[in-house]
This record gives sequence, C-alpha cells and structure tokens, in this order.
Amino acid sequence: MAYENLDVWKRSSRLCVDIYKTLAQLKDHGFKDQLTRSALSIPSNLAEGLERESGKEQKRFVSIARGSAAELKTQIYIGIEIGYITKDKGQLWIREIKDINAMIQGLMKSFDRFPSS
Repeated sequence: MAYENLDVWKRSSRLCVDIYKTLAQLKDHGFKDQLTRSALSIPSNLAEGLERESGKEQKRFVSIARGSAAELKTQIYIGIEIGYITKDKGQLWIREIKDINAMIQGLMKSFDRFPSS
C-alpha cells in the first residue's frame, strides 16, 4: 500500500506543515522544536512503517505515529495554556489529531484483518 495515497498520511502531513508555518516566528525554540518534532513524527512514521516488509514492523511504526499524535495533542494543550497557540487554532489542530488518530486506529485494525507477514 502506497503511503502517499492514504488520507491519514496526507492529513497528518498537512497538519505538520500548518504547525511549522504557524510557529515559524515563535522565539521559544525548545518548545517549538518539541512540538514540530512530534508533528513531523506522525507522517514520517506512517511512511516508514508502510514501507516495511513485515506486518509486525508496519504495525509498530504506525503505533509510534499514534503515540506521536498523543504527544502532539498534549503539547498543543500546553501551548494554548501558556499563550503560544491561539485557542481557536489549537482546538482546530486537536480536532484534526482526533480524526487522524481514528484513521490510524483503523489502519492498525486492517493489519489484524489482512496480515502481510
């Protein structure tokens, strides 16, 4: 399955780009770096996992992407509270992460239904 064709990869990539662009001027480089790394990890791990040969490896990387989504959501909540992220933008991102997580969960279930190795 080509990861570039998956909506979950496309949406998580777009979310990552939006986060990078929105936080481009943020001076707290530690916070910005942590948040952008979490965002970048989601589509990157989806891509890496789906290029793996074994179903076990695929599922492991997709699971890492899911964990990165949870990490990102936590950082967004904190970013809202400390005033780095507007409440409207943060809530939009959180809704998108919830949708992406649901899609990742469905992808993981598909590995169980259609094991490749």
